[in-house]
Amino acid sequence: MRLAVLASHEGSTLQALIDACANRELDAQVVLVISNNSQAGALRRADVAGIERHHISGKTHVSQEGADHAMAAALNDAQVDWVLLLGYMKKMGDNVLSQYSGRIINTHPALLPAFGGQGFFGRKVHEAVHAAGVAESGATLHLVGSEYDTGPIIAQVTVPVSTDDDVDAIEHRVKAAEKKLLLDTLKDIGSGKTLSC
Repeated sequence: MRLAVLASHEGSTLQALIDACANRELDAQVVLVISNNSQAGALRRADVAGIERHHISGKTHVSQEGADHAMAAALNDAQVDWVLLLGYMKKMGDNVLSQYSGRIINTHPALLPAFGGQGFFGRKVHEAVHAAGVAESGATLHLVGSEYDTGPIIAQVTVPVSTDDDVDAIEHRVKAAEKKLLLDTLKDIGSGKTLSC
């Protein structure tokens, strides 16, 4: 499988994916990394791994439509099979959504539909989970829709939240579960299993 990763920040889940491919734990290759943030750690990780990378954003293109077309062109040139949003903070453009419909997977650090939607990303999700005092959180993989955190759910994993957990503890537990869920799901896809949405 040829994978493209879109990430806005540090790219720790990208690194787990790169490592799994290098160790042959996953029969796949990350062939492209795109970020809307020129300073993203994800771009540095791509450089270290020798992976093609692009910064595509409002700073590189005068319009969202232009950025959308540039992203679609980069994905097409890299001949990607799947597009993975691993901490990517922007909505997908219509061009990418139409060309890769059913092949764009987003990871979300909570049990959607809870703690999802615009404004719920990264640490903000874990802060909201902590403030709500819920007994469990988790991670979700879903096919990407036109709005934030929408689209059919592919897989979820639940993690417990203890009353004495702080935000860091919740975040650490969810991140570990999220990485494993992603790798397990990609292994299933690679082995020909049909996604159960």
